[in-house]
Amino acid sequence: MAVSPDSIDGDRFARTIAVSKRVRWDIDQDVIRERAFDTKQKFLPDGLTKIDQFNFLSAEEKNYISQIQGRTYANIFGLVERFVDALALNLSRDHFFGNQVALEALIRFADEELKHQELFRRIDRLIADQLPAGYRFDWDPNDIARAVLSKDTWAVLLLTLHIELFTQAHYKQSIEADPNLSPLFKDVFLFHWKEESQHAIIDELELRRLDAALSAEDKDRGVDQFIELVGAVDGILKTQSTEDARYFVETAGRPFSAEESDHLRTALLKAYRWQFILSGTEQPHFLKVLSSLVNQAQAARIQAALAAIA
Repeated sequence: MAVSPDSIDGDRFARTIAVSKRVRWDIDQDVIRERAFDTKQKFLPDGLTKIDQFNFLSAEEKNYISQIQGRTYANIFGLVERFVDALALNLSRDHFFGNQVALEALIRFADEELKHQELFRRIDRLIADQLPAGYRFDWDPNDIARAVLSKDTWAVLLLTLHIELFTQAHYKQSIEADPNLSPLFKDVFLFHWKEESQHAIIDELELRRLDAALSAEDKDRGVDQFIELVGAVDGILKTQSTEDARYFVETAGRPFSAEESDHLRTALLKAYRWQFILSGTEQPHFLKVLSSLVNQAQAARIQAALAAIA
């Protein structure tokens, strides 16, 4: 007898619930554990910071760049979690009177994203205690969430899957393996990874559920809106890289030429684009999912948009 897709999806949702229960963690008891950040240590690994681009800086200054980038890295995840949390709650409505296993999985997803938001707010305050005053991250998470969620849910889910897949890759390929990182910063992304790995599974299940009901016109609009969302992410990265370059120049303790300041801003933007856009588009599973959802012309439009950013 053939096994129905609903049964298979129910099994996958059930497995995410089981893992969610097993890896459940507490911000204070498991992650922070009364620790503070040490400014002698890096926050982000060299592969994410693209540190080889900052060859005009001293070793100490490169360390400081990793800390500024690490603070922004955590803050952008905090920004993202706001719209992802609302997305999960919106999707759960589709299961109110249907698949209760899927409903529980999505409610757990939303609950964990609320916890992640609080974690990243706490981390920003702890970093602020150690780094000089003057850092700015002036994005309103509610404004960003409203703008993102104004797009078709298919496009938002595709962006969310992209983010949650590269989150896992960053931890497993770069953060976990670097012995010179702050242990506290490393633990933040260890525990974040433990829950995000289940969220990505739910993203894909829900994305495929929605995709099955789309018309050709809906899909075309969804592809356009995904490209718009990636462009909006890039706009945030452009502004924040300029802001972080200003902060570094003002607080690093020595003068920088206009050329060095320009180089710094450009290098930060390149690093942020790698972290939040381009690294995700190289993930094999994301490419596999994407190729199964879009036709050649739609894939070419996405690739052209990414090439313009790269």
